[in-house]
Amino acid sequence: MPETAPSPASRIVFPEPGSKAEVEEGDLFMPRFDRDGLVTCVTVDAGDGRVLMVAHMNAESLARTVETGEAWYWSRSRGELWRKGATSGQTQRVLEMRTDCDQDAVLITVAVGGDGGCCHTGRRACFYRTVALDRETGQVRLRLAGE
Repeated sequence: MPETAPSPASRIVFPEPGSKAEVEEGDLFMPRFDRDGLVTCVTVDAGDGRVLMVAHMNAESLARTVETGEAWYWSRSRGELWRKGATSGQTQRVLEMRTDCDQDAVLITVAVGGDGGCCHTGRRACFYRTVALDRETGQVRLRLAGE
């Protein structure tokens, strides 16, 4: 599948965050990147509203996502950009992007392509386990969630 990325020099330049009022009530997108240059991205399936994954975006992946309409992320473990589906075929076409009140996180609603999966484990979503306290042992255990 060919890359549909914009040129390496994106035309989008995100401004530095303004005043609290500008960030919370203004109409200019000015993401507040953390000390590592990232914002958190929550990805939701447009079909059923299910949270599929949480990832991170740097300025370049955020700009590519806005420009191309495809989900691009920053891999903290690999230290590189990645377009969702580039190798797996599990593409994500962005239908809507929202930001939270202080613009340090985004929520994208996507149409999922390929086999419908999103998790590198082969599952549809990354949130496939519940966290529960085992009152007998005092341990916090993971259990497969009902799908």
